[in-house]
Amino acid sequence: QKIIETPKNKKVLEFLDLFIKKVLKADKEIDFETRLLLENKVRELQDKEILNIWNRFVNSKNEIEAQNNVKDLLEILVEKSLK
Repeated sequence: QKIIETPKNKKVLEFLDLFIKKVLKADKEIDFETRLLLENKVRELQDKEILNIWNRFVNSKNEIEAQNNVKDLLEILVEKSLK
């Protein structure tokens, strides 16, 4: 029996969708469970480049830095999903 593996670009798109729904569209502070879910999902991608940018985002020191890091994260997610 053959195991069907989800293509990496689909996993990246699924993470992007989750990020948009849980972070960008959030109307309140992100709770611990959501942070943990996102952290696990980004690690499941097994992509060092995405993980590095994710870590820059979550370790942002202020709102402006977070906004710049989120732009970088969105850009890399879109790039990787198109491959």
